[in-house]
Amino acid sequence: MAHVNLLPWRAARRKQREREFYMQLGAAFVVGLGVLLLWVFWMDQRIDNQNDRNTYLQTEIKQLDVRIAKIKDLEKVREHLLARKQIIEQLQADRSQMVHLFDELVKTIPTSARLSGLKQGGQAMSLDGVAQSNASVAEYMRNIEGSPWMGHADLRKTENTHNGSRMPYTFGLNVTLNKPKADETDKVSVLPAAAAPAAAATVPAAATAPVAAPLAKSATTAVPETKPVSAPTATGGAGS
Repeated sequence: MAHVNLLPWRAARRKQREREFYMQLGAAFVVGLGVLLLWVFWMDQRIDNQNDRNTYLQTEIKQLDVRIAKIKDLEKVREHLLARKQIIEQLQADRSQMVHLFDELVKTIPTSARLSGLKQGGQAMSLDGVAQSNASVAEYMRNIEGSPWMGHADLRKTENTHNGSRMPYTFGLNVTLNKPKADETDKVSVLPAAAAPAAAATVPAAATAPVAAPLAKSATTAVPETKPVSAPTATGGAGS
C-alpha cells in the first residue's frame, strides 16, 4: 500500500528556510557590528596616537620658542660686544694719531706762518693761524697734502687784516686726516733727523715756540718736544 504524506511539508520547508535566513541575517549583523566596533576602536587608537604626537610637538615647539628667544638675546649681546670691540679697536688705532699729528704740524708749518687755533672732530681737523702772505698759506697747504698723516686741505678763509704786524694775513684751513699704512708708518718712524723736510729743519726755536703754545692750549694731548736743528745740520753737517 502506498504511503501518502498529507502533512503541509511545503509550509514546514518555508518556515525552515525563513529560520535559516534570519539566522544568516543575524550572523551577518553580528559580524558587521564586530567589524564596526573594531574599526571604531582602531580609529580611536589612531586619534589618541595623533593627539599624543600633537602634544609632544606643542611641547617641543614651546621649548624651541624659549631657545629662539635666548638666541635672539645672545645675538643682541653679540652685536653689543662687537660694537664695543670695534670702538676699542678704533681707539687703539687712533691712540698714537694725535702725537703724530702734532709732530706733522711742527714739520709742515713754514717759518712765515703761525697757528693760533686747532680743532679736531673725527677724521677732520680745523686749523686757524696767521701768515706773512698768501704764498705762505699756499706753501703750508702743499706741505699738509704731502704729509702721510694729513690729506687734502681746503682753504676756508684768508684775509689781510692790515694791522701792521709781521704776519697780517689770517687764514683758516679744513684738513682731512689720513691713516698711513703700516709700512709707510715704519718708514716715517725710522727716518733720521737729517732727512726731515727742509722747512722743518730750518725752523728756529723762536718760530716753533709760538706754534706750540696755542696748540697746547687747544688740545689736551701732550705735544712731543721738538729739538731745534742747528745750522750745520740743515746744510748737511752731522749735528749731535
